[in-house]
Amino acid sequence: MKKATPAPTKTRGAKSGEAALAPTAPNRKEAILRTAERLFAQHGFHGVSIRNIAEEAGVPLALVGYYYGPKVDLYHEIYRQRAGFVQERLDLLAQVQRQAAPDQLLEDIVKAFVLPVLKVAATPDGRTFLRLMSRGMNDQVAEDEPVIRELFDPLAHAFIQALQDALPGASRGDAAWCYQFALGALLHHVIDERVERLSQGENRPGDGEAAGPLLVRFITEGMRRACAAPIH
Repeated sequence: MKKATPAPTKTRGAKSGEAALAPTAPNRKEAILRTAERLFAQHGFHGVSIRNIAEEAGVPLALVGYYYGPKVDLYHEIYRQRAGFVQERLDLLAQVQRQAAPDQLLEDIVKAFVLPVLKVAATPDGRTFLRLMSRGMNDQVAEDEPVIRELFDPLAHAFIQALQDALPGASRGDAAWCYQFALGALLHHVIDERVERLSQGENRPGDGEAAGPLLVRFITEGMRRACAAPIH
């Protein structure tokens, strides 16, 4: 006679009616990281406690600290785990600078800046991370500063220098403004949910395939026009 299969154990944070399994030991570390990412994206760094994360992940409270240390270290680890797209953008930028024709250089720089982010945004987990990143930049909490300096400042400096090289006559300050404006447009696109309503159903939120070429053109031509002549 076969033994009865034990019923799945629900996590404490599972929604009613969900058959969410409590993570097994090999998966608990990943469960903590992904849960923390989702909660930080929803509520911000200061709106989430270690207890919240443990309960939602269905793990003992002490296990969060065992794997990741203090909350700020867990927060920074989320960024480091997702940092592959940062290097992808730098690699594409280096390739563009070696190979692009002069009349195509600016657009290809913008593509290197935009397209890897749209690839991240094409997955639910990726969108969650980008929402977290956007929230961190908007909130400007002190806990974000070390990881921004570590991971994103080198990226920004590389792209700003490339933009200055591609925009004859642009100062470092002009190129830095262009970078900031481009970053704002990109992040807004990947986290926006309102465009479907504003377009009366013609656009879908986060539709990189449809919006990507338009976004690249918008940023490229905006930079080109803005730096064509001094603004008085």
